[in-house]
Amino acid sequence: MQFTAFLRLKSTASKPGVYSAAQSMFKQHQNLFKRVQKIETYHGTFVLKVYGLFEKQLTLLEEAEGGFDQFTRSYKGYGVQRMPDNSLVFKEWAPAAEALFLTGDFNGWDNFSHPYSKKDFGKWELHIPPKEDKTPAVAHNSKLKVVVHTSAGERLYRISPWAKYVTRHEKSVIYDWVHWDPPQPYIHKHPRPQKPRSLRIYESHVGIASPEGKVASYSNFTHNVLPRIKDLGYNCIQLMAIMEHAYYASFGYQVTSFFAASSRYGTPEELKELIDVAHSLGIIVLLDVVHSHASKNTEDGLNSFDGSDSCFFHSGPRGEHSLWDSRLFNYSGWEVLRFLLSNLRWWMEEYRFDGFRFDGVTSMLYHHHGIGSGFSGDYTEYFGLHVDEDSLLYLMLANHILHTLYQDCITIAEDVSGMPTLCRPVQEGGLGFDYRLAMAIPDKWIQILKEFKDEDWNMGNIVYTMTNRRYGEKCIAYAESHDQALVGDKTLAFWLMDKDMYTNMSALIPMNSVIDRGIQLHKMIRLLTHGLGGEGYLNFMGEQLQLIQNAAAHGNNESYHYARRQFNLIDLDHLRYRQLYAFDRDMNRTEDKYGWLATPPAYISAKHEGDKVIVFERANVIFIFNFHPTNSYSNYRVAVGPPGKYKIKLDSDEIQYGGHGRLDHNTEFFTEPMEFNNLPNSILVNKLYYLLP
Repeated sequence: MQFTAFLRLKSTASKPGVYSAAQSMFKQHQNLFKRVQKIETYHGTFVLKVYGLFEKQLTLLEEAEGGFDQFTRSYKGYGVQRMPDNSLVFKEWAPAAEALFLTGDFNGWDNFSHPYSKKDFGKWELHIPPKEDKTPAVAHNSKLKVVVHTSAGERLYRISPWAKYVTRHEKSVIYDWVHWDPPQPYIHKHPRPQKPRSLRIYESHVGIASPEGKVASYSNFTHNVLPRIKDLGYNCIQLMAIMEHAYYASFGYQVTSFFAASSRYGTPEELKELIDVAHSLGIIVLLDVVHSHASKNTEDGLNSFDGSDSCFFHSGPRGEHSLWDSRLFNYSGWEVLRFLLSNLRWWMEEYRFDGFRFDGVTSMLYHHHGIGSGFSGDYTEYFGLHVDEDSLLYLMLANHILHTLYQDCITIAEDVSGMPTLCRPVQEGGLGFDYRLAMAIPDKWIQILKEFKDEDWNMGNIVYTMTNRRYGEKCIAYAESHDQALVGDKTLAFWLMDKDMYTNMSALIPMNSVIDRGIQLHKMIRLLTHGLGGEGYLNFMGEQLQLIQNAAAHGNNESYHYARRQFNLIDLDHLRYRQLYAFDRDMNRTEDKYGWLATPPAYISAKHEGDKVIVFERANVIFIFNFHPTNSYSNYRVAVGPPGKYKIKLDSDEIQYGGHGRLDHNTEFFTEPMEFNNLPNSILVNKLYYLLP
């Protein structure tokens, strides 16, 4: 166990005709290809129907709004807008309201001095001329409220759904609408980087990105975390918990203000600087966007904005998610589409994000929201009356618009159901995502560590989980994400080493058996996932460094003790966290050099249950893993495709990675024309070591 290496082809002779990576790959995946054909024939009617609705919607947008380009710029008309003469225009959609007024600092909180005028289709407008000195009547940083009068005689105080900045009211959990119109707005200096060949994602939470027990800032992330991400070899950041959420412990998944960047980390201008600096480092930034549901909050959320049960949401039971205790959007509503599609455009234009990870896609796809439903892979589970066609149509529109307007935009779907064609172009009848999250992989690793002894690990089952993905649809593989670290579970490092991480991580003393096993398996799990699991790779921020559990939740008295990342541990030479950091860095840098994530899925030549060995080839790189807890092997024969000379390029047993340094990296491995495991050539690897020397 614990030795993993791969050997990079150094020189090749002409490849024999019997070997073709493309042919081998096609054979390995032709069953998946047949399944795609089955979708096209057996469920072609469903796909054609939804695509027909999509084309119809584009036509309606063209006729009613001048096309989706204008429609998605609605953030320039709704909420509050400053005109060239410094007059202000306020516009809202509140179809159930009897009257609307604007109140705030600017008018001494008078509830009746500034009424909106009612327009067609439930829209309301208010024009406020500039002051005598030609400055705007509502100053930057002043507080506002929309006063909604209902047919039932209620007077409600609401935040505009289009509010661009909200801050928490002093001594309260309620948020205030703050008019954000800085005299010197941030100007982006750096262009967006091109879409990476291989996507290596660093999933991040700004608030916990500090060793200190507090809510960290955008500026801290910019100056202290971005350089580490660059050094680690990640080329993409996925920012969670940016869209404003009143409840911090929801980790951003109970959104209250969809156009507002969370003020708990700083100002909008500081977030813009963060993204701009990331771009200067060649790093793209994705937003974790939550359009699958919304917070139930009324005073500082979308819920009951106009006093009705519907407005942005379905009324009745269809408008509530029973498990998440949140509201569900009515994706068939014209103004709801305007709001959500403009929201995507806003984050792309105003903040210059490079794309989105769509949260909760499974909940959107089905009327049952995935609750109490297992997915076996049968196509009847994905096509039929239980599928929410309105949601499908919204996701198709979102992806079509984003990829049309922004050529290098990246969209990722969080879907546990395995919906076919989720990551195929809209023109093919797909939903248009670029990637889906390979959510079965982290679940498999947790299951293995919880339920199986080392000697009982099933190589075939691990390989199956890593490679069981839909043909022609790209996946983001990960060993763990925020799901494993933030929701009461434990990181892989803690499943492997638990309390020993607090007392036995010093490199000044010999490793005990728990730390030794944990460190070696931690590296192997990550590299196997990186090399075999998908066309992109994701790691949650500093996962190997510190457990995060119920961060800043009521259950732990709002403590920030676990809601932090102890990056300072990396900088201490005498702690083994530095060794895990070094392996993660060199794993990413090696992928950057050889680019296996950008190539077709691996060709697997061995998954030996008795030896506990996995061997596969991808991008002319041979990956070799020995997971056996007690057996080492000498002169172990490994199948290879192209003939030539191979050398070790990454070895988890190196001392700098917390290994035992048992391999000679000067060794050269020459192929023999000996057919093995259905490949025409093979090499002898002199040593495959187990855990302890």
